[in-house]
Amino acid sequence: MTQKRQKFYKLVKQISRGKVTTYGLLANKIGMRGARAIGNWLHTNPDAPNIPCHRVVNGRGKLAKNFGEGMKVQQQRLVDEGVRVVNYQVDLEKYLWKP
Repeated sequence: MTQKRQKFYKLVKQISRGKVTTYGLLANKIGMRGARAIGNWLHTNPDAPNIPCHRVVNGRGKLAKNFGEGMKVQQQRLVDEGVRVVNYQVDLEKYLWKP
């Protein structure tokens, strides 16, 4: 695993319970241009119980269509943490965590 990818997973672990962040913010924080690789890294999460990939959404607050266990599971995990999800979307003004 590359150093950049290790840094990425360490960053995702820091997302607070009850908050979300975006693919783009994560990409920018670790010095990447595009968010697509971020999605791939989340999809191949090596330590899913400890790396909360369910807390990452797109730039409009939409849940991930390709979330490993499905959008309903991602939604339920967020709801269990106190995040309000409506039509598979989160209010970023209320729940955004900025790295």
